[in-house]
Amino acid sequence: MSSIDLRTEIREFLSTRRARITPEQSGLPVYGGNRRVKGLRREEVAMLAGVSVDYYVRMERGNLSGASDSVLDSLAGALQLDDAERDHLLALARQSRASSTRRPRTQPMTVRPAIQQILDATTDAPAWIRNGRHDILAMNDLARALYSPVLADPRRPANTTRFVYLHPREAEEFFVDYDTIAKDAAAMLRLEAGRNPHDKALIALVGELSTQSELFRQRWASQDVRFHRSGRKRLRHPAVGQLDLDFEALELPSEPGLQLNIYTAAAGTPTADALKLLASWAASQDVLDTEQDNSHRPR
Repeated sequence: MSSIDLRTEIREFLSTRRARITPEQSGLPVYGGNRRVKGLRREEVAMLAGVSVDYYVRMERGNLSGASDSVLDSLAGALQLDDAERDHLLALARQSRASSTRRPRTQPMTVRPAIQQILDATTDAPAWIRNGRHDILAMNDLARALYSPVLADPRRPANTTRFVYLHPREAEEFFVDYDTIAKDAAAMLRLEAGRNPHDKALIALVGELSTQSELFRQRWASQDVRFHRSGRKRLRHPAVGQLDLDFEALELPSEPGLQLNIYTAAAGTPTADALKLLASWAASQDVLDTEQDNSHRPR
């Protein structure tokens, strides 16, 4: 996989969104019981969006370059897109309008010292920085302890989506809700591909995962997209057991393309106690590593 074909992306995204909606869901009358298409017909989408059938057909064939924001908004309404899907549609349209000579946006691979200082000052909650490809770029000590199964792979930067799909046995043990995690990981990567389809490292990652994981190929083909902003995540750590964590994912205005992830637990809960135990475990591991390093030094 050497590139992400925008026309194919647009065509498959619109056709899969159209296929999932029935006329009844759109409030359209149904005449007869034999429909040869799954979901809405193209002419039905065109009618709901207030455009001609020919115009919609051109859009579904991959041409969004001339579509105005108002047309895209009407199309999103007709296809009943959620916020992430609407964002994806607008991103595909922006990329269609962009010049073919436009330089791709480069994903950051490092963080400024001040960002690392913020992470290090956060001592009671696992916190780390990732880019749109899900590369982990910086962590605090508690995050390194929490994500030790992910970091066991020596490849750097560590990548959570690569871990999910290329180390499925370890990932299924670590993520209690593995199926949901795998689905969301592919959907978030698809969202990033719409925003930055010329990112060579992203294209390489998608190619690697597509080649080596049948599950990823299935998830990628679904064309699903998803935001990752807040929620609950259940992890099973080898040293402290299960943790039921609340997470917040925060964009960094000063660092476009980077996201700060923080996991917390309400005070007095078993997970809060487990995080304290994890901090102690991490400290003991650091002591062991230091002792081992010292033992190998020449005397």
